[in-house]
Amino acid sequence: MSESYVEILVKKEKTMVDSLLRGVGIALTVITLLLGLAGNLIILAAGIALAVGTYLIWLNTDVEYEYLYLDKEITVDKIMARTKRKRAATFELERMEILAPANSHRLDSYRNRDMKELDFSSRKKEQTDKRLVMVYNGNQRIYFENSEELANVIKNVAPRKVFLD
Repeated sequence: MSESYVEILVKKEKTMVDSLLRGVGIALTVITLLLGLAGNLIILAAGIALAVGTYLIWLNTDVEYEYLYLDKEITVDKIMARTKRKRAATFELERMEILAPANSHRLDSYRNRDMKELDFSSRKKEQTDKRLVMVYNGNQRIYFENSEELANVIKNVAPRKVFLD
């Protein structure tokens, strides 16, 4: 039995909304903390709450995804601000229906279905057509960053379900 191991790290692109949330959060935190240091304990408590909220915004806007393929299973971890790691999803290849590029005609029969979508790609505008789409278990559409290495390993395991055209 041949076991393959592939590990890929993909950084999610920051959007304008992410940058705006970060900036507004920092500005409001600094202003309320400075006002709170002037002697008002209620404003100081609000400033501390804003600092915690800004930290959480910071964590959730600096995201990387790690794809790990091992033994017919794809594991996706979400790495937040390079400090916290969280298991986002695990996919067994036996339950995969198809894997193809996002603009492939092979996905036409799945386009109009009402499915839950999970996006683990970088979300770069120039990469949207190059992403890989996996239809999983008939009710999930999962987007991955296009990786030739990952696609080839999956193709070796499930050649009739993977299309790289």
